[in-house]
Amino acid sequence: MERKPHSPGQHGPSKRRKKESEYSIQLQAKQKAKYTYGILERQFEKMYHIASSKRGITGKVLLQLCEARLDNTVYRLGIAPTRRGARQLVNHGHITVDGQVVNIPSFTLRPGQSIAVREKSRSMEVITNSMNVNSKRFDWLDWNGTNYTGKFIALPERAQIPENIREQLIVELYSK
Repeated sequence: MERKPHSPGQHGPSKRRKKESEYSIQLQAKQKAKYTYGILERQFEKMYHIASSKRGITGKVLLQLCEARLDNTVYRLGIAPTRRGARQLVNHGHITVDGQVVNIPSFTLRPGQSIAVREKSRSMEVITNSMNVNSKRFDWLDWNGTNYTGKFIALPERAQIPENIREQLIVELYSK
């Protein structure tokens, strides 16, 4: 066996594409947003169409819709250590919205709604560990740790969202 200093192929590495296409960059931005928030393609596309029909900058509205999802809000409040964990807590009925049990992770919160951990679920090890570890607080959310309740105060501005997502590329991709 003889090792060669270049990659396989008749003409070596010189014929490889060096510059990523515009479409590739846009697709990567969309995939990053989808995977970050744990949203499937169909849901994400539907969310984009809702964002484009609303007033305002489409990319900003799209991220606000992603942040207003119940599973993401549970994660942001620190009730769960990850978004997937938050999704599971919501699916299993441990979270209430305005006093009603909601088991739909994609439930969109409106400003002013309150989120709480059910009375039976407050002693769960996952929730207590996450509450002890997570100390981040966000301006658009209000959390009361003593009675495990939070409030979705307002939709976040783009500068308040800590995710490094290039939403303009997503808008360009979908507007083709």
